[in-house]
Amino acid sequence: MSRVVLAIDTSTSVSVAVSAGADWAMGWSDDPRGHTESVAPLMRDQLASAGVSAADVTDVVVGNGPGPFTGLRVGIVSGLVFAHARGIPVHGMCSLDVLAQQALEHVREGEFLVATDARRKEVYWARYRVDPDRPEQDRAVRLTDPAVVRPADLPEEVRSLPTAGRGPVLYPELFPEPLAVLDVSAGVLTGLALQRLDAGVDLPVEPLYLRRPDALTTAERATP
Repeated sequence: MSRVVLAIDTSTSVSVAVSAGADWAMGWSDDPRGHTESVAPLMRDQLASAGVSAADVTDVVVGNGPGPFTGLRVGIVSGLVFAHARGIPVHGMCSLDVLAQQALEHVREGEFLVATDARRKEVYWARYRVDPDRPEQDRAVRLTDPAVVRPADLPEEVRSLPTAGRGPVLYPELFPEPLAVLDVSAGVLTGLALQRLDAGVDLPVEPLYLRRPDALTTAERATP
């Protein structure tokens, strides 16, 4: 059997996909507090839908975020545990890059923005441009590092760009050009990761939390 990829992203909603050559399966859960309960059943169901078993999986891909600490951690740990148990490689992708690739269905040229819900009245964001000279599955070029910010603190010329993610849903007065792309698709995550792996790009698993979790001990809060 050719390469069989299990992809998991929990930076926004929960999305799980299995790619087995021409056979694909993908499932979602949009419960913002149900990441832990959703991932394992979605993994099981998508493997079954694609007609493969856990033993057939050759690679795991996880979304590195950025995303809220607990939800993001669930997806990354699930992927790492699965890969370790099978003795197979696990790769990581910036989740904002995946949303940017999804946005290309609506943006054909120029620059655009990805802004996702970071809670605490903030967004995770990065700026992108379309590069038509790149492969079709990897044409969104990131211009800035992922960051977290209050949306009103972004310059107006940045906020006025076409924007994918839930930022425009939460702050419509600040992001006036919303794109119809809200959450990460594990299917697009798979295609983007395979494109970069085939190009020889290293894809380490490096969680992009960008800030501390909400739950900290007294000692952790005291640490600068």
